[in-house]
Amino acid sequence: MRLTLYPLSNEEPPVRPAEPRRAWMDETPESFAYRCLPLAIANQHGWEVMTPIGFEASWNGGDAPSDVKISFDQPPAERLSGAPLANFGSGVLTFELHFLLRTPPAWNTFVSGPMNGLKHGIAPLSGVIETDWSPYSFTMNWRFTQPGRVRFEAGEAIASFFPLRRDLFERFDPVIESVHSDPKTFEQFETWRQSRGDFMKRLAELDDHAVEEKWQKTYYRGLRPDGSNGARDHKIKLRVKPFRKPSK
Repeated sequence: MRLTLYPLSNEEPPVRPAEPRRAWMDETPESFAYRCLPLAIANQHGWEVMTPIGFEASWNGGDAPSDVKISFDQPPAERLSGAPLANFGSGVLTFELHFLLRTPPAWNTFVSGPMNGLKHGIAPLSGVIETDWSPYSFTMNWRFTQPGRVRFEAGEAIASFFPLRRDLFERFDPVIESVHSDPKTFEQFETWRQSRGDFMKRLAELDDHAVEEKWQKTYYRGLRPDGSNGARDHKIKLRVKPFRKPSK
């Protein structure tokens, strides 16, 4: 399937495959946050848009667009994709994205902040766009969580996006059943729960093997508690392709 990006200016859009690393995860002791595979995989979902210029933004708590102030490290020469502005009010900081996306029929695009990206005092807002037909550009928006000041560095990710089937949720029929109705799953869960409890007990007691192992790696390795393979296509890393110009 093809995902097409149409630049709306002469500049090359600052878009890249989503970066796997996060500063706050790097700063955890021994970078242990990366041991959580669901977090690490989510970081890599889709593509990121970077801001081309460093700046500080502040909000005084008012509702007017002018209540958000932006101070650039250097004046931008032109309106760049990923550059900030304040035009909505209510503490919203907006980033212009000077490109269109075109997805296959019945596919939307989910747009949000960088996955598991944290920024004190401001939070990314999420949107879903019908990019299989829409000729309209869109923006990325963040909202201050309190009056104050925030900083974005040049090259910092300010948005992430990936395709999403428009009928995804209508395809599912959510049901609630007792876990005992699936004896195999219940047996595997009980095996894991007992193993987990034993491991945590030994870790608390500073058992040499548990301390050396540090964490249980069955899910990370795509294994069930009994050591059997969980899925043939289990992934610990995504290989997201960069946008490129098609060969002639």
